[in-house]
Amino acid sequence: MNSTDTPLAKADLAALVAGDIETGSFVNLGIGQPTLVADHLTPEQHVTLHTENGMLGMGRAAVGDEIDPDLINAGKIPVVENPGAAYFHHADSFAMMRGGHLDVCVLGAFQVSVRGDLANWSTGAPDAIPAVGGAMDLAIGARQTWVMMTLFGKDGTPKIVTDLTYPATGVTCVSRVYTPEAVFLVDPETGLSVRETHGPSIDELSERMGLELRPT
Repeated sequence: MNSTDTPLAKADLAALVAGDIETGSFVNLGIGQPTLVADHLTPEQHVTLHTENGMLGMGRAAVGDEIDPDLINAGKIPVVENPGAAYFHHADSFAMMRGGHLDVCVLGAFQVSVRGDLANWSTGAPDAIPAVGGAMDLAIGARQTWVMMTLFGKDGTPKIVTDLTYPATGVTCVSRVYTPEAVFLVDPETGLSVRETHGPSIDELSERMGLELRPT
């Protein structure tokens, strides 16, 4: 099991996710932290990025003179286009998502259950602004759904839980959870396991999260 002495920074976590994506994959990166993954993919991986606002062949974040305000990802961040990039109607983009044409989607989350249930569109609070976007379509339509998030909320509450307390996006759809402290693998039948840790030990994480964790 891989480990480091300290939790991973956002860029290091994004690089870890990028390195786990198989060569030749078609991938969608959700709004927020997952968009950073685009900056760490290598040309040798031949990964094709899809955005729900209608682009196939998205590249990394644009900088300086590369910025074109009309060329953005679903999170409205300016990006570059890779050779062979294509553009299409929003409805066609969702048809790709729903039709099982994506190998991986990487999403942010408010909560993930030990069975892989996902909550990432609303906290259910009275003043919360629902923001489902294409999350439900991606979570169910992609062959693999990975989550990239902080492991604990600002109040210290763990975001991997026994049962969701927020409105669900999808049920038993998440297979991996990438956090600064650890990478978790999720199986709906056998439950949660820890692939690697960064900072805390498995025992320390178990105590803080209130869950019985085991190495993969």
